[in-house]
Amino acid sequence: MSDSITRYELPPAGITLLGYVVRRMHKTYLLLPVPALLAENKSKEALAQVAKYAVTSSTSFGRAYYQPQFNSAGAEISEADPNTDAIITAKLVSTSPHYFITYTAAMPNGDLFSGSEEITGTTVGLRGLGMPAPSKFNFTSGEYTAELTGLLTSELALSLIGRTRIRAYGFLNFQDNQNNTGKLTLNRSNKIDLEINNEAFA
Repeated sequence: MSDSITRYELPPAGITLLGYVVRRMHKTYLLLPVPALLAENKSKEALAQVAKYAVTSSTSFGRAYYQPQFNSAGAEISEADPNTDAIITAKLVSTSPHYFITYTAAMPNGDLFSGSEEITGTTVGLRGLGMPAPSKFNFTSGEYTAELTGLLTSELALSLIGRTRIRAYGFLNFQDNQNNTGKLTLNRSNKIDLEINNEAFA
């Protein structure tokens, strides 16, 4: 399943870095339940959905078919999520001293997810090549708002059969305007652990 996702994110015809980011964010189905949860006063559940989208839209797990082509600073790409019709837009704000990317996911109902990441360089370790990216996100649905910040590291690793794979790990801290706070951690096996208001959350 993960390889089919990265095949979509890295299509055979090739793709740019921004195109890859946009495709990576085509998981907005995770945001669809949020308005109904908020209408039922389930703000913790809504916040959990936003946090899951933030981390999954920022990471990839599966075969790394190739490295995307680099865009020039100032470039911008928009593409609709085929599953939800949300409009995803990504912009490469700068390439020096680091790659700084901003993006938005505009849902058809008016909900808005926005964020940024700064790829600070490449680290070399026993597990592979790591690309740490301090990240910030915001989400708005009507009167509801949430903020998320953290560090997510993408990692390229060679598998036993010689195929490079991409994975990620890191954390996000978050809060909303309903007095909920929480933390999400992601490990290299794509396992997400969520805690909201000091309680484990599915």
